[in-house]
Amino acid sequence: MITKFRIHEGAAESEFGMACQRIIPWQVPEGREDREGREEQAGREEPPFGGMACFLPAGASSDPDCHDQDEVMVILSGSGSVDLAGEKADFTTGDVVVLPRNKEHVVHNPTAQTLTWLSVYWPLHEPKRAEGAEVTA
Repeated sequence: MITKFRIHEGAAESEFGMACQRIIPWQVPEGREDREGREEQAGREEPPFGGMACFLPAGASSDPDCHDQDEVMVILSGSGSVDLAGEKADFTTGDVVVLPRNKEHVVHNPTAQTLTWLSVYWPLHEPKRAEGAEVTA
């Protein structure tokens, strides 16, 4: 069965100081049935990675973020920059930006248009930390 939906800012929710639309894992629309007529369950089997579309308004910056997951940003529209643990890189539409785990990062949009990108990260859930363990940014 093909599942299809559109990346759209109207479907996004406020997260990390911007609008984010979770796309992987996706939600199965309510009332959808499989071939045997049984209603499908969203999240029946989780994928090993996650993905979300991000919409950063003109002139804005994301909230600082640091996670125990690797992340790849595919820039869909606009241009901006990312600060990663003291390092800075500019990017524009069509660029791919790789962010290693456990490094604090902030995305900046100095332009007059919304910056849009697709982030893919793995593993889907952050690994559990041993009690008292700290991650350094």
